[in-house]
Amino acid sequence: MMRSLFSGVSGLKNHQTRMDVIGNNISNVNTTGFKSSRVNFEDSLSQTLTAASQASGTTGGTNPKQIGLGSRISAIDVNFKDGSVQSTGINTDLCLSGNALFVVQQGNQTFYTRNGAFNFDADGNLVNAEGLYVQGYMNASATEHKTINTNGSTSSIQVRAGKTMPSAKTEKANYINNLNSSAATITGITATRKDGTQEPITASVTVGDDGTTNPYIAAVLTMSDGTTQTVTSGTYTTTHSIPLSTTVKIYDSLGTAHVVPITVEKTAANTWVAKLAKTSINEEDGSYTKLTMADATVKFKNTGAFESGSASLTLEYYDKEGGSPSAATQTVPITFDNLTQYANSSTINAEADGYASGTLDTVTIDESGTVIGTYTNGVLRKEAQIAVAQFTNAPGLTKKGNSLYVESQNSGVPNIGTAEGFGATITASALEMSNVDVAEEFSNMIITQRGFQSNSKIITVSDEMLENLINMKR
Repeated sequence: MMRSLFSGVSGLKNHQTRMDVIGNNISNVNTTGFKSSRVNFEDSLSQTLTAASQASGTTGGTNPKQIGLGSRISAIDVNFKDGSVQSTGINTDLCLSGNALFVVQQGNQTFYTRNGAFNFDADGNLVNAEGLYVQGYMNASATEHKTINTNGSTSSIQVRAGKTMPSAKTEKANYINNLNSSAATITGITATRKDGTQEPITASVTVGDDGTTNPYIAAVLTMSDGTTQTVTSGTYTTTHSIPLSTTVKIYDSLGTAHVVPITVEKTAANTWVAKLAKTSINEEDGSYTKLTMADATVKFKNTGAFESGSASLTLEYYDKEGGSPSAATQTVPITFDNLTQYANSSTINAEADGYASGTLDTVTIDESGTVIGTYTNGVLRKEAQIAVAQFTNAPGLTKKGNSLYVESQNSGVPNIGTAEGFGATITASALEMSNVDVAEEFSNMIITQRGFQSNSKIITVSDEMLENLINMKR
């Protein structure tokens, strides 16, 4: 039999395989996260008719005489380049870019996928279309809402609807932003009594008709910048600036909010004083809160940076004025180290921790793969972080269908972590499109077709030659 016949047969088989791969690529042109494949050929064994010879004194060297025995498939490679990002508007859809795969689990078996079409099931589990559990790092802390420990082992991500968050009392408060170093100070005060008469004040005055002993109902303040201001409430001191009114929201041990008024006024160059605007609060339903805080002196450097100053606010809670305690007495430290003093407008603002109890309202997933729960108390809590796997040789993974891969002997072991840690990126509300290039596949299809036709022609001609050889006997 002729060697060309077997070479032609091998070529037919190999080009058929290549056509199968091209067909599968085109079939999955719209499959989410699909990675295209290609077929590589190499020549098969060669029959040596004459080996190579070395040059001698009388003759030169000769090359080997070999006849190839056809082709074979050397590899079917998977192209793991990123597909295009397709926006979907569905928040649980995630597009992963870079050298990483999502991790999903069914029973004790772990799979890997680039298909990020996820959703929450009836039990709050984050799953893929086949119901496999998406793996990640759960936030196990009842009080920590801003960070998640990603150094431990992964687990299925579950965020149940209707989940509740217990209240947390305020532990600390902090003032931020800026105080105006150029704030005008009071150079003169003219107070107006209830009977309409006016009186110059040289030191300090409290104005406002409280219905009791205060004789002053208003005052005209002359400022260091030449302007005047008329005020009808508050306490004002010459050489000081007009007090800035601020509030600090404090949550007690039962999660009830209490708004504490604190004023801040400039008393000298680079020096301000923060103090309570009132020493008690008569709140809703007759509850009463007693406030205690020593005046806090806050100093700044000549550069405008904070230098020193802090305060300690104590709150005593009663069911009514003179009544029984309604919540545990609370002491809250107040810091000012995030304040600056520049010649700009005063934007001072207070931040405090603590919150009321709440119920999970909505769940979203951000660009880092963090599952964020929004609660009815306004708190945003990081519920979980989606895990990804990185392989040294991702094309070495074994396909298992349903857009899933499993570890193989040549893929390397998975390194589990976060997308940010591996330099990968997650795009929320989007999916990764197939990376199949249809134009390239059609071109390869034509080349494959011609290769198949050429090999079939080898078989036909070889058959004709064999027929002629047999007919020589006639």
